[in-house]
Amino acid sequence: LPTYRIEPPDILVIEAVNMVPKPPYKLRAMDVLHISALGTIAEYPIDGEYAIEPGGRVNLGIPYGQVKVAGLTVDEAREAILKHLAKTLTSPDVQVKLLQAAGLQPIAGEHLVTPDGHVNLGTYGLVSVVGLTIPEAKAAIEKHLEKYLQDPEVSVDVWAYNSKVYYVVTEGAGLGDTITRLPVTGNETVLDAIANVNGITEVSSKRIWIARPSPYCDEVQILPVDYKAITAQGQTVTNYQILPGDRVFIAEDKRVAFDTDLGKLLAPFERIMGFSILTVGTLSRFSGKVLYNPNQRGGFGGFGGF
Repeated sequence: LPTYRIEPPDILVIEAVNMVPKPPYKLRAMDVLHISALGTIAEYPIDGEYAIEPGGRVNLGIPYGQVKVAGLTVDEAREAILKHLAKTLTSPDVQVKLLQAAGLQPIAGEHLVTPDGHVNLGTYGLVSVVGLTIPEAKAAIEKHLEKYLQDPEVSVDVWAYNSKVYYVVTEGAGLGDTITRLPVTGNETVLDAIANVNGITEVSSKRIWIARPSPYCDEVQILPVDYKAITAQGQTVTNYQILPGDRVFIAEDKRVAFDTDLGKLLAPFERIMGFSILTVGTLSRFSGKVLYNPNQRGGFGGFGGF
C-alpha cells in the first residue's frame, strides 16, 4: 500500500509529550513545581513535587513553612524560596522547575479530522492535517503549538481509518444489487472482502473480479478472480490485496437472472388471466342461481302445458 495520508473523517490520537509554556510564564495556583535544595536539615530534606496552593503559596513543610510564589516567574520563585530558606539555613542552594502548568489546556485523546481537513486543539486553535502523512501531521501540530509552548512535542497516530474504503458489489439477478462499503486497514484480500459480506449469495455466480480505479478516466482496470482457486485450492495468485477505492464485483447467476426476467415478463399476463378466470367463475356462480327455478314443471319460462 502507498504511504497513508490523512483525510476526513479519520480520527487521530494526539497526546502531548512535552507542554511547557513560553517564558516568561507567571506561576499560578495549582501549578506543580519540582523543588530541590542543598544545605537543608538532614531530617527534613526538600526534594520533590510541590503544588502551589489556592492562596498562591508553596508549602515546604516543617520547619521551613510557606513561600508565596504565585505571579512570579520560575527564576523569581527560585530567588524567593532561596531568600526564605536563608533565614533558617546556612548557604542553601535551590533548584526550581515547572512540572505542570495548571493554566494550560491538556492535549490528549481522539481528534476527528473535520470535513475541511483540520483537527481542533481547543484553545490552541485548528491545525490543517489533510493530505499529510503521520510524521508530517506531527510536525505541523508541533509547529502550530510553538506559538503557545516552548519546544512542544506530541505523539500522533491514526485511531480510526475512516477515509480509505473499498466496495463489495453483489449483483442481484434482477432483484436489486447490494453495495457494501468497508474500511481499508491495510491487509485485506479478495477472500477477506467476500468473507466480510458473508460469502456469495444464492443468486450469485462464481464470476468475481476487481474493478480498480485508474488515474486515466478513459481506462478500465479489471483483475479477474478465480473463486475456486482462492477457496477450495488455497491458491493466492488471484487473491489480490485490496487497495483503497477497489470494487470487488460478484456477478449474478445468469440462470437466476433469466428466471427473474421471465417472471417479470409473464407476471402481468398471469394477473390478467387470473382476473379473467375469477370474473368468469363469479358470473357463472351468480347466473346459475338466477336461471334455476325450483317451481318450474316444464315448458319455457316456467309455464306448463306446452
